[in-house]
Amino acid sequence: MQDTLPFIRPLVEKYDRPGPRYTSYPTAPQFQAAFAEDDYRAAAEYSNRLEVPKPLSVYVHIPFCHSLCYYCACNKIITHNTERAAEYLGWLEREIALQAALFDGSRRLTQLHLGGGTPTYLSNAQLGELMAALDAAFHFAPPEDREFSLEVDPRTVTPAQIHELRALGFNRLSFGVQDFDRRVQEAVNRVQSEAQVVELVEAAREAGFQSISVDLIYGLPLQTVESFGATLDKIIALRPDRIAAYSYAHLPELFKAQRLIRPEDMPPPERKLELLELTIRRLTEAGYVYIGMDHFALPEDELSRAKENGTLQRNFQGYSTHADCDMIGLGVTAIGKVGDSYSQNVKETAEYQARLEAGRLPVMRGYRLSDEDRLRRDVINALMCHGRLEFADIERRYAIDFRRHFAEALERLAEMRDDGLIAIDEHGIRVLPAGRLMMRNVAMAFDAYLDPAAGRYSRTV
Repeated sequence: MQDTLPFIRPLVEKYDRPGPRYTSYPTAPQFQAAFAEDDYRAAAEYSNRLEVPKPLSVYVHIPFCHSLCYYCACNKIITHNTERAAEYLGWLEREIALQAALFDGSRRLTQLHLGGGTPTYLSNAQLGELMAALDAAFHFAPPEDREFSLEVDPRTVTPAQIHELRALGFNRLSFGVQDFDRRVQEAVNRVQSEAQVVELVEAAREAGFQSISVDLIYGLPLQTVESFGATLDKIIALRPDRIAAYSYAHLPELFKAQRLIRPEDMPPPERKLELLELTIRRLTEAGYVYIGMDHFALPEDELSRAKENGTLQRNFQGYSTHADCDMIGLGVTAIGKVGDSYSQNVKETAEYQARLEAGRLPVMRGYRLSDEDRLRRDVINALMCHGRLEFADIERRYAIDFRRHFAEALERLAEMRDDGLIAIDEHGIRVLPAGRLMMRNVAMAFDAYLDPAAGRYSRTV
């Protein structure tokens, strides 16, 4: 069945403004240095004492890359000195041991995600060493209950290595493609052939990966509707289970690498909207379901089924099908969520190593949620994941009168209601088809900390 996702240009232009992605609430700018290692340990201890402790999720940040992609705003280290990665792996193993000691051994690890940087900067032997350390420290769920994924730079692996990754226990892959057009690739210093990607996707299918995802970026230098349309044709022909089509946020004043992009190569704002409209139309016509934000999935994919049955979740890696987990962040800059707290590790490898050498967790900052934070987080998650909110459900769980408690938020939503993006009645809030692209704007109405002048957020559409 073809998904319905209207693209109404005047409304898209009206609501396209900077705003959070709500992978957490409160969002990262609210994290505080006063939240330290002892706070994190207390959160872990509390999570163990729950009547039914949550399963565990682990995120591992691998910051190394062989070359610089000019568009990239991630935390990364560009180096050809592979000894640095080997040393980093040793420190990661120390952190794994420290973290695992905080959590009850009976709690199952159901989710694992390796991000970067470039996780496949590590050799398969090193990735095997990392997996062995995790397996020894945590209680891995049975293979059928795992969601073990990693991000793959197609320039760093061979088809044979893809099979080896499956043998290590990974069952999900995300390939970074961005764009197949050679001129665009050269403009952002990331050249890779279509043949490379096709070969690796075929290898992943042969190896039995449960889900194959492809990442695209629209709004890159020199992109045109025609050139990106050709990229979409090729991706649709590959038929990956999931497609993430990210909007490029060009902020050279914040990210030095982006200053290497020639200003005259950047597409005008109206081009970016044309690319978004093209992406939505082509992917939905090809049978992909719009999950939310930048994500599309085939109807039979777990994400689509979770969206349909109301079990879709959202965390720091985006949308997820698994039940809410306590997430442990490992490595520099990694973010975790344990109990009612968020935490983030230090950003510099030297400080990361110094903390671990002293037997300390490398927690740099974090946040402990209040009752009001938990209430607003549940409201935002319901809207972002399900596109609807029942007042009675929230009132029952939090003993509030929703309309009275959120009178200001409902007032802020009035304009979106009048524009036909949402419906509000005595029972709740529904995001209408025309408003599905503006879910972040709906969520922003319930954000108690949002600074309208904040410029560090990406645009909402």
